[in-house]
This record gives sequence, structure tokens and C-alpha cells, in this order.
Amino acid sequence: MKIGLSSYSLLKAIKSGEMGILDAIAWIADNGGEHMEIVPYGYTLVDNPELADAVREKAKEVGIALSNYSMPANFVQDTDEWFDEEVARVKQHVDLVNRLGMKHMRHDVTAFTIPHEKMSIKWFEDHLHHMVKGSQLIADYASQYGITTTIENHGFSVQSSDRVQRVLHAVDRPNFKTTLDIGNFMCVDENPIIGVKKNLPYASLIHFKDFYFRPYDQHPGEGDWFLTSNGNHLRGAIVGHGDIEIRKIVKLIKESGYDGYITIEFEGMEECKSASRIAMDNLRRFWDECSL
Repeated sequence: MKIGLSSYSLLKAIKSGEMGILDAIAWIADNGGEHMEIVPYGYTLVDNPELADAVREKAKEVGIALSNYSMPANFVQDTDEWFDEEVARVKQHVDLVNRLGMKHMRHDVTAFTIPHEKMSIKWFEDHLHHMVKGSQLIADYASQYGITTTIENHGFSVQSSDRVQRVLHAVDRPNFKTTLDIGNFMCVDENPIIGVKKNLPYASLIHFKDFYFRPYDQHPGEGDWFLTSNGNHLRGAIVGHGDIEIRKIVKLIKESGYDGYITIEFEGMEECKSASRIAMDNLRRFWDECSL
């Protein structure tokens, strides 16, 4: 088991100019992280090969792995031409992942921000064939590099465990698995423990995050709250501070025998560097304390 950090956790510092992505890599290593997940927000690599090479070499220099590359994608397009353009765009990122020396990436299959009517099971089933075809094309392309591609429970259309499995089984590629995010099930009001239990057998990488939860009829007031698909309130928290039963999930993961990369994601209101460090420390402590 190797604990690391998503670059997204440091987005506020990156966007403010406090640190660049190379600084972020060094910061993660200096604060106990064993790997970094690349989420190209606040910087880009696909159009900047010199920076991509610098990222690869910086990670080697400080002694951490580049564990995963996560990117948005949307295979539900209005025309065949737009679908083909989106597949071609994602393939460019696969080439980048190979240039970085990485073997794991996550891509979405629909737009993340969607109207409520597109969160329905009917819309999902009506457009499933687009999601499947796009994922198959990318998985097949990535296989030449030995890269595993994944779908995350991410984005309100394909966020529940059953829908993730529906896509996984339909794509039916040996190098297509799931990036399992323990917290994102809450965005569609699924109990995280149930979601983890169901999808853990298909996971090739695990994200840990935490949320504060308030029910739909108890508005929490000001803050970075957002609504679940059913109108409940969520806000990002430091791992171990929120309402997810983190210790129980750690036990489930340890019992499963999973021994791969575990990535911390922080998206709360606290200062991002101290929050990320506390989150990594907390998860390492929970892992060490958990007895089987």
C-alpha cells in the first residue's frame, strides 16, 4: 500500500501561483507522499512536452511515483464526427501518459456537469452505447503501451456502483477497470461502505476523500456546499474529519488484500497544503491501527 496525493488537492496553491506542478511534486515527497496523481487543472501537459518531461524527471529526482493520470472526457456527443474528435483527443492524452512513463489513467465517459434530467437511469441507458464504444476504443489504443484505463465513480450520470459495473462489464476489456473513489458515492446518495464493498473487486486504484453531510431539509448555510443528485448537502473535508466511516473502509480494503496505490483527494475549504498533509497522515495512521 502506497499513500500519495492528487495534484488536484493542491489546486488552490497552484492556481494562486504559490507553487507550480514541479513544486507540488517536491512538496508531496517532502510531506510523506509516495506518489502523485496527475490531474491537469491549473496546468497542462498534453500541449507542453517540455513540462511533461520535466514532471517525469522531477518525480524520479525526489523519489516518488507518478501513479495515475485523470482527465475529463465525454463520449456522449451529438454527432459521429464530434464523437470521433473526442476519442482522438483522449488518445493524445494516452500518448502523454506513455511519455510520462505511467501505466494507469482515468477518463470520464460523460460530461461532469449535467442537468438533473441527465442523471436519470433512462438517460444513462439511452446513451450507454456511446460510453462503452468510447471506452473500448481508448482501452484498445492504450493496450499497446501496457496502460490500464479506468472509469471512476465520478460525474453524476455514472457515479453509483451499479452504473460503474454496467459500463465495466459492457466494455469487457482486460485493461479497463475502475478507479474507486470512496467518497463520490455520496454524490448520488449511495452509502460509501456499500459502494466500496460492491466495486472493490474491480478496483485498480483507490481514492480517499471525505465529506461533511447534511440532509436536504437542514440547509447548512454559507460555505463550499454542493447538492447531491437528490438534493442533500455535501462539503469537502480533510480525510478523517468528515462523516464518512473511514476506518471501516480501511478495514474493508485491507481485508480485500488490495496493496496498490491509494490517492488522497482534498477539496475542502481549509488551506490546501496543511489539509493535504493532515489527510495523508490520518490515512497512514488509520491503516497502521487497523487490525484484521
